[in-house]
Amino acid sequence: MVKGNIFALLVYNCANTLTQTVFMRPIAVTAYAMECWNALEQPNVVDKVRAAYEKLRKTGKPAISIVIPAYNEEKNIVQTLYSLCHNVTDKAVEIVVVNNNSKDNTEALVKSTGVRCVLETKQGITAARNAGLANAEGAIILNADADSIYPKDWVAEMTKPLFAETGVALVYGRFGFIPTGNTGRLTYFFYESFAELIRFINKYAKDEAVNVYGFNSGFRREDGIAVDGYNHPPGSNEDGWLALKLRDKGYGKLRAITNSKALVWTSDRRIAMDGGLWKAVFTRIKRIIFRQGTNRTDL
Repeated sequence: MVKGNIFALLVYNCANTLTQTVFMRPIAVTAYAMECWNALEQPNVVDKVRAAYEKLRKTGKPAISIVIPAYNEEKNIVQTLYSLCHNVTDKAVEIVVVNNNSKDNTEALVKSTGVRCVLETKQGITAARNAGLANAEGAIILNADADSIYPKDWVAEMTKPLFAETGVALVYGRFGFIPTGNTGRLTYFFYESFAELIRFINKYAKDEAVNVYGFNSGFRREDGIAVDGYNHPPGSNEDGWLALKLRDKGYGKLRAITNSKALVWTSDRRIAMDGGLWKAVFTRIKRIIFRQGTNRTDL
């Protein structure tokens, strides 16, 4: 009887996951995401970002810090800041961009928008994220990337459990790809749905921490500092390892944010860097079969 109940629960969870990922996942990139993606075409866009950031920043000490590592992101950073600065929340929010030795105009662009930019000379994503954690002032840290677009309710939806529930140590969200090459959006829609199913399998058959992405997650700053930030052993990833540390050291559970209002749109350049879409699919299948990469958090 117990086995039957477990099987029934598994079937229900699978059906619920498929419903959430397929029927509640947008096939097309949203109009707002495309507005942000093409923000550079707007006149005086830097002034618009600065004005929006002043409203988001409010006055006094920030409650939330959005940390963005950046290396040579002059082609993307303004669009990302445009999306983040237009978020709607009643909390005071600061944005901290960590310039990780950029050789282009990244830092100047960030400063022109009024957003704080700090320099981290030690190269690498772990060092950059640790620098952001050290320089942030907010009680809640949200991780973002310089080539992604964030919906207007992202900050509110991601931080809600961290403010309301002490039993949640870290939140992580979903994503969709913005096509920049020959791969169409419909193809990515099916790939993302397949990836969500893999994340469901990871959660129950491997470790949920592998589902955490550095460009779409959040936690309490003091907890992150207490577990030595993003430092991780060789062969693991900084974002998933932080999630694992927070959970296993008793700060609470991990919480997936599935509300479509928090779905992040990101560049598909990660897929290209990994060798293309079909290679990414094959890699995911191989990891399931051979249970590889339990500490990895790739897309």
